[in-house]
Parts: sequence; structure tokens; C-alpha cells
Amino acid sequence: MKMQGAEALIESLKNEGVEVVFGYPGGSVLTLYDALYKTKFPHVLTKHEQGAIHAADGYARVTGKVGVCIATSGPGATNLITGIATAYMDSVPLVAITGQVGVALIGRDSFQEADICGITTPISKHNYLVKRVQDLPRVIKEAFYIARTGRPGPVVIDIAKDVFAATLDYEYPDSVNLRGYSPLYAGDPDSLKMAVQKIKQAKKPLIFVGGGVNISNTAKELRQLVKATGIPVVSSLMGLGAITGDAVEHLGMVGMHGTYAANMATVECDLLLGVGVRFDDRVTGSTEHFAPKAKIIHFDIDPAEINKNIRADLRIVGDLAWSLPLLNTLIIENGAENKGQLAPWRDQVVAWKQERPMNYKPRDGIVMPQQVIAKISELAPDAVIVTDVGQHQMWAAQFYNFSRERTFVTSGGLGTMGYGLPAAIGAQIGLPKKQVIAFCGDGGIMMNCQELATAANNGFPIKVIVMNNQVLGMVSQWQRLFYGERYSHTSIKGQTDFVKLAEAMGVIGLRITKPEDLEPILIKAIETPGPVLVDVALPADEDVVPMVPPGGCLDKMILGEW
Repeated sequence: MKMQGAEALIESLKNEGVEVVFGYPGGSVLTLYDALYKTKFPHVLTKHEQGAIHAADGYARVTGKVGVCIATSGPGATNLITGIATAYMDSVPLVAITGQVGVALIGRDSFQEADICGITTPISKHNYLVKRVQDLPRVIKEAFYIARTGRPGPVVIDIAKDVFAATLDYEYPDSVNLRGYSPLYAGDPDSLKMAVQKIKQAKKPLIFVGGGVNISNTAKELRQLVKATGIPVVSSLMGLGAITGDAVEHLGMVGMHGTYAANMATVECDLLLGVGVRFDDRVTGSTEHFAPKAKIIHFDIDPAEINKNIRADLRIVGDLAWSLPLLNTLIIENGAENKGQLAPWRDQVVAWKQERPMNYKPRDGIVMPQQVIAKISELAPDAVIVTDVGQHQMWAAQFYNFSRERTFVTSGGLGTMGYGLPAAIGAQIGLPKKQVIAFCGDGGIMMNCQELATAANNGFPIKVIVMNNQVLGMVSQWQRLFYGERYSHTSIKGQTDFVKLAEAMGVIGLRITKPEDLEPILIKAIETPGPVLVDVALPADEDVVPMVPPGGCLDKMILGEW
């Protein structure tokens, strides 16, 4: 079938099951946008290319599908860089389609030319420069395959302008055969048998759950493992939701801002099962003193992650969709479930939970940030929670009771301020019937605040809670604790009226300044159709605690006054 390259691209997206693309037009992609117009392919116009890729990222995280965004050449493509790096760090399946100058102009510093393949090589799973229209169907097929298989990640397809207008006999490939790329699904069953023996011998085992469980859709199998063995569980930031937050076995998030019980259990356990984790520095603190008494079993699909940060005593390489079901079967066959010998250990971790539960010290007449998160958890227990980055992100992790996988959307590895608002838009499109609530700091919201207009223009019913403490909260906290209270350029007091900003972009704006208004205004926001922004006045000097100083040991926490 004869068609233009632009038409072939759209037909290929349909063949890959793509439901929507996010983007921003420009000169090098005009032919593509003309084809989008003619075919009426679903497209969300954001106000900035960074908004487009973060929206595609949020969509991918809540649905498990590949998110797709489009940008023009030069500045359009380079505006995607932060989003590509964000997705790469958190293993999010994306395909970023960028326009490039015409083939004859490549390499000549032409108008709006940038070597996007060279720029994105370190921060993408793979990238392509397409200069022949005949290559387009194959490249798209490969790109989606690479993005979604193995350890997921972003793939960049840079397409020369004249490729979109050129014609080809279109045929979409049935399969992919990539030399040198064969993602491992099933690993060595004997390694799982060894893991079962170590579980049977352990007196103080602990399961450390990471984002890989959510990515691989194996939360059900994880919960079966916990139910069968009674082993306590700690979560990384990206692992939250894989196990019900209020489950008796769940000790909460571990690491720099982890719970007292989770950190103490990690220090004292004699066997640590790291499931879909990469042992990030925010979790481990001092690697020399991380889980010092434990043998470590590391489950991961990416062999490059094993022994990269923490030395594993047993490595189990393969998809969790292979390893966790088989592990559960072997545990039952070998009588390793519900071991009575764990009773003292379970009593100990429960005692830690009771000794230092997550709490905060109220202040008269002042709305506390933890109170806001806890109230949202009460009012919207089944919501999809999206955050920006900073103190509010940690409070959300600590005080919202996540009960399902893929309900917590946040930038973990890169820590991207400005992520929350556009990611919430993508999450809402991916799950149109779900309540989507975005927590943003008064610093981070300004980095992509233009996407409020995107929400208003399309009627996306996201609720944006601006945690307004009039400082760059986490940076200010570090200055307070480690830099002698020298608050260098972290005060943003009175710089923006967020209610007026929201209203200027067509979004309803509400404000909370006192505790008695918290519940009624939050209820009003949740019940109001369409997008709503709530500006919540918070104290500037509230710290996120517990806190393990950078490079410190997990049992040496700053606990604060509760």
C-alpha cells in the first residue's frame, strides 16, 4: 500500500496499539502534523515539549503501555531531554519521536538542527536516526519492542524532515529480530531452589520491594509470597503500592526518609531479598554498613544491576513474572511457608512500628503538611497520586496509604522538579475514570505551570494540591541541618499567587490557610468537575523526618519531635 512516511508512522502507531500521543508541532514535523490532522489521530497539545514527555511518562506508568510524544527538531527535541532522562532512570517505556532537518542539511549546523541521537545516547535505552523512508516501519517496530521488553526504557526516533513526505510501499513487520538484543525472561531455576533453602534457614528474613515489582505487574505474586512466608516487607520509593500500605507485614519505605521500623529491620535482618530493586544510594546510605548482618539475594531482570551497588550473595537474573511464581511454588513444595521460627522476629518489627509510628507534631492554628496528605488519603483512598519532587514527595510516600500497584507516580531516580503536573495529565488520560491528585511544591509547580492551561483546555479533572511553604523545602531543610542555617536563595515567599495563576489559565483556584478549612475545601475540590488547584499555606520550617544524613547508617536517624 503506497503512502507517505508521515502516514506510515501513524499507521505503525496504530499497529502498536497506541491510543494517544502528546506533542508540540514545529517546522520539521509539519508533514506529520498534517497527517495527524487528516487521520484525526488522538493528540494532546501541551504547552511545552517537556510537558509532553512527562505526560507520556505518567500515562506509561499507570497503564504499563508505551507512552509516545512528538517534538520538532532542534529546541523542540532538546526540550525533551529532562523527560527522557527521567524515564530512563525509572525504567519507563517511552518512544520519543523527533523531527530532524532534511537529509541534505544534517551535519551542517542548519537552522534548528541538533544531534539528538548523540545527546540522548547516555540517557535512552536506544535511539535511531531515520534517513530513508523504507526504514520507518522496521524502526518503529523495533523501537516499541525495545521500549517495552526486558528492563523497559525510553527509545528516541529522530526522523529527517523529508522522510515524512517521501512515499513507500507500506508493510508493517510481523516480528523483530535484533542481533545482540535478546532480553532475558527466564533464568536459572536452581538459583531459586538455593533461595528457598536460605529462606528456610533464616531467622530474621526481610523482603525489600522495588519498582520492578510494579513494572512487571507481579504485585499479586509478591503478596502471595508474603502471605505464604510471613516475611516482613520494606519498600523503596518506587516500590510503594506493591503491597498494601497498612498490611501488618509492611514496615513502610526504607532509606533516607524511611520509617523507623523499616530502617531498623534492614539493619538487623539476617537475610534480605531485594526484589526488583537497584539499591539506590537514597536507600542504602553507607553501602559498607547497609544490611550488615544479612545475606543478600538479588532478584532483577537486568544483570548489570547485580553487584553494582551492593554485593549479592545469590543472584537471580530474570523477569519477576518468571521468578516470583516459581519461588512461591518451590516454597510450598519445600515446606518453607509460615515458619514458626519467625515469630520473635515478627514481634520485634511490630514493636518497632509501635515504638515509632509515622507521626508529626501539630501546631495551633497551622495546617501541617503531613495532615494534608493524611486527609487526602482518607478522602480519596483509591486515587492515583502523582507528585513533584521535594518534601511533599516524601510526605506523600510516608502518609498516603497506597493499596494498589501503579497508583503512585513520581520521579524517583532523577528527582525532576516540574514533573508532577504534566505527569498527572498523562495519568488522567491513561485512567480516565480514576481520581488523579497531584501534590506539587510551590517551587516545582512553577517549572511547568503552563500545563494548567492544558488541563483546562481539555477538561482533565486533575486536582493539584500546591504545598505552599514559601521556600524550596527540601533544599532549605538541608541548609538548616547541614549548612549552618544559611538559606541561600531558597526563600520564594510571596512570589506567586497560585489561585490567580490557576484562574488565569482557566483552572478553578481554592485556598486553605487554617486547619478548620482543610477538610471542607479538599472535599469541594474533589467533588468539583474539571481541574482544580488548591493552594495550601504551610509552615516553612517543617522537616521531613525520619532522616538519615547522606552517607550515614540507616539506624542513625534524625527522628525529630513527635
